[in-house]
Amino acid sequence: GQLPTWLQGILLRNGPGMHVIGDSKYNHWFDGLALLHSFTFKNGEVYYRSKYLRSDTYNCNIEANRIVVSEFGTMAYPDPCKNIFAKAFSYLSHTIPEFTDNCLINIMKAGDDFYATGETNFIRKINPQTLETLEKVDYNKYVAVNLATSHPHYDSDGNVLNMGTSIVDKGKTKYLLFKIPSSVPEQEKKKSCFKHLEVVCSIPSRSLLHPSYYHSFGITENYIIFIEQPFRLDIPKMATAYIRGVSWASCLAFNKDDKTWFHFIDKRTKKEVSTKFYTDAMVFFHHINAYEEDGHVIFDIIAYTDNSLYDMFYLKNLNKDFEENAKLTSIPACKRFVVPLQYDKDALVDSNLVTLPFTATAVKKKDGNIYCQPEILCEGIELPRINYDYNGKKYKYVFATEVQWSPVPTKIAKFNTQTKEMLHWGQDDCWPSEPIFVPNPDAKEEDDGVVLTCVVKTDPKDPPFLLVLDAKTFTELGRATVNVEIHMDLHGIFIPQHVMKTETE
Repeated sequence: GQLPTWLQGILLRNGPGMHVIGDSKYNHWFDGLALLHSFTFKNGEVYYRSKYLRSDTYNCNIEANRIVVSEFGTMAYPDPCKNIFAKAFSYLSHTIPEFTDNCLINIMKAGDDFYATGETNFIRKINPQTLETLEKVDYNKYVAVNLATSHPHYDSDGNVLNMGTSIVDKGKTKYLLFKIPSSVPEQEKKKSCFKHLEVVCSIPSRSLLHPSYYHSFGITENYIIFIEQPFRLDIPKMATAYIRGVSWASCLAFNKDDKTWFHFIDKRTKKEVSTKFYTDAMVFFHHINAYEEDGHVIFDIIAYTDNSLYDMFYLKNLNKDFEENAKLTSIPACKRFVVPLQYDKDALVDSNLVTLPFTATAVKKKDGNIYCQPEILCEGIELPRINYDYNGKKYKYVFATEVQWSPVPTKIAKFNTQTKEMLHWGQDDCWPSEPIFVPNPDAKEEDDGVVLTCVVKTDPKDPPFLLVLDAKTFTELGRATVNVEIHMDLHGIFIPQHVMKTETE
């Protein structure tokens, strides 16, 4: 095929790549050592490169020739030859765990630099052109967080907004929203942007010892949206997981009888909206987008009725019969919530406060709290992406992978949230990755651009390829076949050529 002449830059992706070290194996697919790979678009040609992230975790494991650093689904143990005192000491030091820097989920831009990110307090700077691993950054040096999301947001000035959880810090467990500036003052050029990190606001956890797990958050022009779901980390269990010989993942629990609480933080006042909004119990990982309209906040997420998704990816379940056997007990639903932040305070109990033409409702309850029920836009999509120029604004299109009852994507889809139309791309024996939308620099419309996805073939003998689709019509413009094995990855970003530092090639 032919690639558009304007498509110049690097598609950089991240995901778990190595699951066996020596005689030891990880238990969970999400634990594998991070493998970065990139597709560089230059004058109509595509160049491929891949490299393991040389994290401290990677180096320790490779040196020991076994897994010695614990990951979320795999608890690692010290060398049994060490004496008994060292053993007792290592048990004690695991109470608040020293987390891994195996940053395998996403790529983040901060200032002029790029970082591989996971969900711990560590991120790793990388060179996006050579995929070389550079310094390690510990968020905890700048803000008291033990965990942070790998789905940050970027404002129009290029500042990074992210959320992290501060576990039992000064007797409180809270969720912190923090901002990393895109540039530092001229006189401090030698300092990193992290030195100027600021905490925008904090939201107390509803429970001191059971904070909510979250993978992303939402943003509109004036608000930050944080969802506290009843899928929680059990801190006392995590503190004793090492002694009990279980993984931290076993310390996550979903309570289906509980509520899911919505928090809205006003960006200007940095305070939370005082009205309490909630919905039924659900588990979700990905926000799609959010915007404001006539005193309402409208936000779209992909949610499940249980937490079976995580369990699917234990490696013992990922065998040759995986597609037949791995059946989700809850299919992902794309849910739209419509939340009236401005409403008539004298409205009757049990009345619906939504005044926009949506089927989603927000009902005032006796206690003054507001119970929200969503509109289901569609089902069976995951790993959603949008045209990021429309982030926090009214939008139409979602690009996503399509999953039915199996958690492995078989197609990619373009979904119109307004007309509910869906376009698909799929071929037999193909597993595509998260589709990334790249806008045409002269775009006039939201879907004027291309969609990029890496496609792995189910037969190892068939070579994988990068697929380029016209985002409007979903027709194939071209594909670049790669003659090496490519791993199934998680998330990534496209870095346009002009954004790259003018480093020597």
